[in-house]
Amino acid sequence: MHADFDLTGRVALVTGSTTGLGRAMAFALAAHGARVVLNYANNVERATACFDEFKAAGYEGILSRGSVIDEAEVDRICSEAEAALGGIDIFVVNATPEQPQRPIEEYDWDFHQQMLDFFVKSPFLLTRRTLPHMRSQQWGRIINIGSEVFLRGTPNFSPYVAAKGAQNGWTRSMATELAPQGITVNMISPGWIPVERHSGAQPDQLENYRSTVPLGRMGVPTDLSGAVVFLASEASSFLTGQNLHVNGGTTTH
Repeated sequence: MHADFDLTGRVALVTGSTTGLGRAMAFALAAHGARVVLNYANNVERATACFDEFKAAGYEGILSRGSVIDEAEVDRICSEAEAALGGIDIFVVNATPEQPQRPIEEYDWDFHQQMLDFFVKSPFLLTRRTLPHMRSQQWGRIINIGSEVFLRGTPNFSPYVAAKGAQNGWTRSMATELAPQGITVNMISPGWIPVERHSGAQPDQLENYRSTVPLGRMGVPTDLSGAVVFLASEASSFLTGQNLHVNGGTTTH
C-alpha cells in the first residue's frame, strides 16, 4: 500500500453503512487501515450480519445504531466512537431515506424537509460535533455523498435534487471555511448504482439508464471505494471543495 493511502491510526464514521454504497465505502476505508464506525438506523438483523462480515475480514471498528438527523443521537454515536476507538478523523455522510420519483403535485413540504434533514442537517450536526477534535490536530476529512441528479436536473425528483444542490453548496462553503485548519470538505456524486433498495427496478429502467453511460455499464458499489479512500487520505491533501462524479461519464462538467 502506498503511504499516501494508508489510513492506519485514523477513525472513520460512515453513516448508513451496513448496506449498499455505505457498506462498500466502510469496508474500503477499513481495508486501508482505518478503524470504522458502521452506522445504521433500523434493520438490526442486516446490520449485525454486516458487522459479522466486517470483523471476519479482520477489520477493526464498532457497530452503532442511531439517527444521524437527530442532534442527541449524533452526539451519542460520536461519543460511543470516541470511547471505543478515539476521536473521529473522517466522516462520510451517506445515510439516505427513500427517494420516490413523483411530480411536484404529489410531494408535500414534510418530504422536502426530510431530504434537507438528511443532506444538510446531518452534515451540519456531524461537523459541529467532530470539529473540536479535527481542529485540535489540524487535520480532518469530511466527505458528502451527493448525486449526479443535481447537474442532470432529473425531473420528477425535485425535493431530492434540491437537497443535493444544497449539500453541494454547503460542501463548497465549508471547504473554504475549514481549509486553514487542515480540514478538507469534498463530495462524491455517484450516478445510479443499483443497490438493495433498487431491487424492484425493471429491466427496461436499468437498460435505459445504462444506455446513457459513456463507459457502457451500470456502476457497482465498489466503484466508490477508490474515490472515498482517496478523499480520506493524504493523497488528496491539496484538494478541497470539489465534487467528484463517479458515474461512468454521464456528466462531464
